[in-house]
Amino acid sequence: MSVKLGATTDPRLIVGNVARVYDTDGGTSSNNLTNKAILSLVNIEKDRISKSQENFSRLDDRVVYKNPKVYLNFFVLFSINRTDYNDALKWLSCIIQYFQHQNVFTAGSNPSLDSRIDKLILDLYSINREQFNHLWGALGGKYLPSALYKLRVVGIEEEMEEGSGAFIKEIGIMEKSL
Repeated sequence: MSVKLGATTDPRLIVGNVARVYDTDGGTSSNNLTNKAILSLVNIEKDRISKSQENFSRLDDRVVYKNPKVYLNFFVLFSINRTDYNDALKWLSCIIQYFQHQNVFTAGSNPSLDSRIDKLILDLYSINREQFNHLWGALGGKYLPSALYKLRVVGIEEEMEEGSGAFIKEIGIMEKSL
């Protein structure tokens, strides 16, 4: 994004509440969200389709029991708070182009990614105008040029052991005659 928009040392994308862009009087607030792209978390849901059923793993000669991996979907909103509307649209197009080019993040492609996360996948998420109106109403802000993405987190797993036991090596069946 900095190549297309010019180099700067000031961060352009910050994590923040998009509702804080405006003060209580409805005017633009002079906070750290001015002239920024704002990343806001708008919803979290558990992905029930990708649910892992494995609650054990083998470690040497024993079985280690643990909670299964959790799969989550985060809905994130990229909003552009620029005074010049044309600049805002240009910034938004740069964000969309970036995630169109690279929408999958793994530890191999991003070494700073937490080792407990298998993969992050960002998909542009489309909602209709009525839903978008409800979203901005719930956020409590005035509309800004924005794009909603569904961030799929594939596999979050804690490294703790819940309990352990020995492998089952044989099963005995006793026959009874009637």
